[in-house]
Amino acid sequence: MKKKMNRRTFLKYTAAVGATNAISAFPAVLRSQPKEILREPVRIAYLQNDIHHLPFWVAMEKGFFEKEGIRVEVAGIFKAGPEMMSAFAAGSLDMGFVGNAPTITALANRTVRVALLAQVNTEGSAIVVKKDGRLQTLPELVGKGVAIPGHSTVQDFLLRKAFIKHNIQADQVKVIVLKPPEMIGALRTDQIDAFIAWEPHPAKAQTMGVGRVVAHSRDIWKDHPCCGLVADTGFLETHPEKAKVIVRSHVTATDFIHRYREEAIKIAIKYTGMDEGTIRLAMENVHYTYIPSVDGIREYVEFLTKLKYIKVEDTTTFLDRLMRTGILREIIRR
Repeated sequence: MKKKMNRRTFLKYTAAVGATNAISAFPAVLRSQPKEILREPVRIAYLQNDIHHLPFWVAMEKGFFEKEGIRVEVAGIFKAGPEMMSAFAAGSLDMGFVGNAPTITALANRTVRVALLAQVNTEGSAIVVKKDGRLQTLPELVGKGVAIPGHSTVQDFLLRKAFIKHNIQADQVKVIVLKPPEMIGALRTDQIDAFIAWEPHPAKAQTMGVGRVVAHSRDIWKDHPCCGLVADTGFLETHPEKAKVIVRSHVTATDFIHRYREEAIKIAIKYTGMDEGTIRLAMENVHYTYIPSVDGIREYVEFLTKLKYIKVEDTTTFLDRLMRTGILREIIRR
């Protein structure tokens, strides 16, 4: 079993393999910029009602960006990661909180120029079936309809890993795309037999009495990376100091969640509009961390290549393009 990467192992690993190339790639990262430049807002996006992105909500609610002298504009609230990648491709975003799988897919297919600066969370998704239905196990999904948030999403990735784990052929299950807010209603009205989504949608299905979790994502792939903080590489080149401030605020917000969980729960309730019971249940299944797992990201790349979603000839070279974690390394060494 692969070891979970913590702060110490992250620093040791990246120092050894040179995976944190942000500073070398963007040597201006330590150079101060004029105050008028810093006052221009950073355009950041996140996914709708995705509790994985709680660190961003905490940073906004607690004023962490403003304290650093940075203005942030919420430039998009998207229903799935591929939609956010389209916004990056259109030049509408500077940074975003989004799943690793759509980021890797878009970068590998050269539709965007983005880089992963830090992790946001691990785990935090689940496969849900109808509470009073006949389905009890994953192998029983054969011949059934399962909803995913989108192709090339983390949840699509996890579902296909679950298929392999349980010897299910992909063509034995009808996979359809639905946005997470629509999934519970579709399950309740028998339009689908199951869905996989990020929290708090699985938790909401349970507290509403509609659904039952048949597998958490940790059961499919323990400690798997999920969402990350990404940035347009053009933005990194022209505004390295802003990127550094956003990453530092992200680290502060993540630490805040661990230290002040009750206040973090209140913030999650505010930004999702969901009840306290749902949020508490959802947060039991999400681990917030800014430390990226190089091995975990590598597994994404190799599995997406195997699925023919992407074509990557050299995984190590690709990871060097994707993972620009030198800024994070500098911050957490202090």
